[in-house]
Amino acid sequence: MRGVSVTDSARDSTDRDRDPAESVRNHADSDRNPAASDRNPAASARNHVLESNAETVEAVLECADSVAEEWDGEAATGRDAVADSLRAQLEAEEVWSQLPDVLAGAVRAAGGSLSATPVAAPPYVVATSRGPMLRATLDGGRLVVLFHVFDVADGDEAAIRYTRGATTPAEAVRAKFK
Repeated sequence: MRGVSVTDSARDSTDRDRDPAESVRNHADSDRNPAASDRNPAASARNHVLESNAETVEAVLECADSVAEEWDGEAATGRDAVADSLRAQLEAEEVWSQLPDVLAGAVRAAGGSLSATPVAAPPYVVATSRGPMLRATLDGGRLVVLFHVFDVADGDEAAIRYTRGATTPAEAVRAKFK
C-alpha cells in the first residue's frame, strides 16, 4: 500500500499538480469485493460517501462539468483554471460547505472519530487540481477521500494539462487510510 503525502502550504505549485490520487487507489478493493469494507477503513469510508452522500457527489461532478465547460478547448493549462475555479463553483452551488459533513460521516464509517469538528478549509477540506480532497487524522492513521474529477497529463511544468476526469460517482470517489 502506497502512502499519502499531502500537505497544504509545504508544496510548491509543481508539487500541488502531482497526482495525490496515485495514493488514493484503495477504492478498487471495495469495487471488486464488497466484504473488503468490513476490514478496510478506506473502503468503508468510500462506500459511506457513495451511499449516504450521493447528492453531494453528483453535485461535485456537475460543478466539475461546469468548470470544464469554461475552458478554451478540451483541457486547461493552469492550476487556477482547475482547483480555484472548482472551489468557486462548489461555493456558488453551496456544495463546499457540505464537504465537512461528508468527511465526518466517512470518518465514522471508517470506525474513527475526530478530535474537532471539521470545517470547509485546510486541513480538512482542500481544493486540489484533481478535485476536492477531504482529510482527517485518526488514531492509527490518516483518512483521505478524494473526488477525482480532473486528470493531469504529466509533463514539464509548462506542459501540464488538466482534463475532465471521472464522470461517475463510482469512478470519482476514492479513499485511502494509511
